[in-house]
Amino acid sequence: RPHHVLPAPGGGKPRPVVLNTWEAVYFDHSLATLIELADSAADLGVERFVLDDGWFRGRRDDHAGLGDWYVDESLWPDGLTPLIDAVTSRGMEFGLWVEPEMVNLDSDIVRAHPEWIVGPSVQSYKDGGRLPLEWRNQHVIDLVNPEAWQYIFDRVDSLLRGNNISYLKWDQNRDQLEHGHAGRSSVHEQTLAAYRLFDELKKAHPGVEIESCSSGGARVDLGILERTDRIWASDCNDALERQTIQRWTGLVVPPELVGGHVGPTTSHTTARTHDLSFRAITALFGHFGMEWDVRGVQGAEREELKRFIALYKEHRGLIHSGRMVRADLPGDSLMLHGVVASGSAVQGTTAALFALVSTGTAFAEQTGRITIPGLEAGRDYRVEAIFPAPGDADYARTFTQVQPPAWLADGAVAGGRFLAEVGLPMPILNPEHALVLRFTAL
Repeated sequence: RPHHVLPAPGGGKPRPVVLNTWEAVYFDHSLATLIELADSAADLGVERFVLDDGWFRGRRDDHAGLGDWYVDESLWPDGLTPLIDAVTSRGMEFGLWVEPEMVNLDSDIVRAHPEWIVGPSVQSYKDGGRLPLEWRNQHVIDLVNPEAWQYIFDRVDSLLRGNNISYLKWDQNRDQLEHGHAGRSSVHEQTLAAYRLFDELKKAHPGVEIESCSSGGARVDLGILERTDRIWASDCNDALERQTIQRWTGLVVPPELVGGHVGPTTSHTTARTHDLSFRAITALFGHFGMEWDVRGVQGAEREELKRFIALYKEHRGLIHSGRMVRADLPGDSLMLHGVVASGSAVQGTTAALFALVSTGTAFAEQTGRITIPGLEAGRDYRVEAIFPAPGDADYARTFTQVQPPAWLADGAVAGGRFLAEVGLPMPILNPEHALVLRFTAL
């Protein structure tokens, strides 16, 4: 964990609130649209704006352009500078999506160097060799080849030197099938070459952070964790799916390294529809962000989102330094997980945040008392439900009960041992809803 405390004057840099453009605009890279999105993001409190796939030459869909890492002059006649200036002038960092290890057959670099595609044959496919199995319309560039490696390094290095880019979302969207160099398997050598690419770019640009995306969760090995600053746990942004994904990812990776985003109201990957509070609470216990066209978020829902972003900023120091705790509850329809401060919390400060999460309809009508593990046994705490609150847009849909527990309205005071061994009666949540509980040290 100390390796991933980002350098900044006076201590570690807080993990910024992210707005990623993918599920907001996909390949529609209109400068006017993106500046509108940046305006809306800045108003919400976003701190990092990430331009996703579609900015480079020939990239109007996912069939062409990979490998041609030049800003597309037909889309960006003045380069990325107008967008970067618009983003940074609004107080946000600028990030950029790249997939340096991949190429499309429909690209200038493959037309010039077909021999740079990895595969099972000694010869390139243009000279009678066989291409490897294709996946997602793309192939792997042979980083074991020194010329190919140098080309990729030079292109990414040039992008970073020529633009005010603080962050790279580094994707890798296919498996290494039939992966060979000079007719022999080269997965291990390719991996070492990729590590060297990360190392040299980090050395040349020490202030740039890198996310390992890789279709979400496909590359989270210790070597990558040593070289990157964040992982993307899954390309599925559905909050219900994410509860399980993040639960098991969190067993081995601390929350500050796991990106979690609030996606659209209706998930683009599953077509499920969830309230904002459930999506936001799911994304809270990680590196929080959004992947959503927030221009359309208005009225009470926008105010709720602003309040939640402020809540994340208030508590991210705890979330990204404390101990992850998960309660053992009967059944699989209710989960309780959270973060407890490392060491003894200062009186009057937040000692823990927990999420009570309903993932489905329970067999029991009443949940009964739920115990809260991980707190100091000999200390008293004030327990409060802080999100969603009665003024939030979706508060009324969160609960399914006539009479909530008496403590829910104004909070309760209880000792750590009592909370761990006796517990508190919890409100009955509607399926696929959640509640954030704050524990203040007394």
